Amino acid sequence: MLCQHYELKLEGADSAFSVDASNVTFGAGCLSEAGEIAKSLGITRIGVYTDDGLVQTQHVQKVLDSLKAANVDIALYDNVRVEPTDESFQAGTKFAIDAKVDGFISIGGGSVIDTAKASNLYSTYPAEFLDYVNAPIGKGVAVPGMLKPHIACPTTSGTGSECTGIAVFDLLEMKAKTGIASKMLRPTRALIDPDTTLTLPPNVVAASCFDVLSHALESYTARPYTQRPAASSPALRPSSQGSNPWSDLGCAEALRLAGIYLERAVKDASDVEARHQLMWASTLAGIAFGNAGCHAPHGMSYSVSGLVKDFQPEGYPMGEPMVPHGMSVIVNSPSVFRITADDQPGRHIDGARFLGADVSDVGDSEAGEVLSNRIIELMRATDMPNGLEGVGYNADDIPDLVNGSINQRRLLDNAPMKIDEEVLTNMYAGAVSYW
Repeated sequence: MLCQHYELKLEGADSAFSVDASNVTFGAGCLSEAGEIAKSLGITRIGVYTDDGLVQTQHVQKVLDSLKAANVDIALYDNVRVEPTDESFQAGTKFAIDAKVDGFISIGGGSVIDTAKASNLYSTYPAEFLDYVNAPIGKGVAVPGMLKPHIACPTTSGTGSECTGIAVFDLLEMKAKTGIASKMLRPTRALIDPDTTLTLPPNVVAASCFDVLSHALESYTARPYTQRPAASSPALRPSSQGSNPWSDLGCAEALRLAGIYLERAVKDASDVEARHQLMWASTLAGIAFGNAGCHAPHGMSYSVSGLVKDFQPEGYPMGEPMVPHGMSVIVNSPSVFRITADDQPGRHIDGARFLGADVSDVGDSEAGEVLSNRIIELMRATDMPNGLEGVGYNADDIPDLVNGSINQRRLLDNAPMKIDEEVLTNMYAGAVSYW
C-alpha cells in the first residue's frame, strides 16, 4: 500500500515530513521557453553551462536562440567535465565570477547540472572548497541563503539532478566521490524536454535509466522518516528525510515505467514513446529521492567511480577511464537489496512487483532474491556490466572500495539497517559478479 501509515518507532522521532517540489515544465519542445523564463526570473546576464560534446547540438542551440530572442545576455561555458571533480567545480566557479553572471542555465546530464549548482553556490557565497562539502569528508557548513536563479535542462533520462539539492563530484585527493547537499542548491526551474533523449546511444540510455531505477528503489526502501530523530527546528529537517507517503508515489510509478520501457528504449532509438516515458520516470524519481534520499547503492557507487582503473564504456567520451554514475550504482544494487530485504521485506517485494516481476507466491524470506533477480534480468537484457568485475574490480579490491565509501554517512545512514564496515564488505563481496 503506497500511502500507508508510518508508525513512530523511535523516541523523539519526527512525526511530520516535508514536500519540496521543483517547479517543472515537461514536454517536447519546451527548451524554447528558456528565454522567457530567464527574463521572468530577472536574469540579465546568464551563465550557460554545457559540455563540449553537447555545445554543437540542436538542444543547446534551441536554448541559445530562445535566450537571444528574449534579449538575455549570454556567457557560454562549454568546458564542463563529464563526471566532475573538485577542480572542475572550481573552474566553473571562476568562470561565473569572471563573467559576472546573475543567473545560470544548465543543459546536459547530471555532470552539467551539478557543475552549475556548485558554480552558483561558490560564486554567490565564496568559501574554502571543503566548507560546504558533506561531513565528515568536508565541514558540512550550511549554505547561508538563497542562490541566484538556476534553470536546469536535463538531456538524459537519469540523474534527476534538476529536481534535487545535491551536487556530486570526485574529490581527487581521496579518489572517491562525495557531494554537497542543501535545499538551496535545488534549481529554481526545470525545463525537461524528452526529445533530448532521442539521440542518446543505447549504453547511455541504459546506464542513466538504471540510476533512475536505483533512485526509486533506494528511496522506497530508505529508513522511514518516522525513524529519524526530529530536527531541532523545521528549517533543519533534511532533504534526505527517509521514505514517506509523498516519495512513495513517485517511486512506485518510476519503477513501473522502468520495468515496461527500459529494454525498449535501449534496443530501439526510434521508440519515441519508450524514451519519453523514461524521461518522465526520471523526473518522478528525481522529485521522490529529492524528498526521501538514497542509501547504500549510491554510497557504494562513489568509490566504484573514484577508484576506477582502466574501464572505458561504450557511448561515453574516450581518453580516460571512467565508470558512469548509473553503472557504478547498479553494479551494487542487487547485492544491497538482498541484504536490506531482511529489514523491509514487504517494500522489497513491492519494488519487484513495480518492476514487473511475478510476486504472487513470494514470501518475506524471498523478498531480496526476487527483487535482485529482476534487476539482474534487466541488466543482462541491456548489456550492463556483470557486477564489479564488469567494471574492472575483483575481490582483492573490496577493502579499498569499503574505505572509499564508509564515510558516505549521508547515504549509508539513510538505509533501513545499520551499515558498518562488516556489512559494507559483505555488500561489495556479493556484488563482485552476478552471472
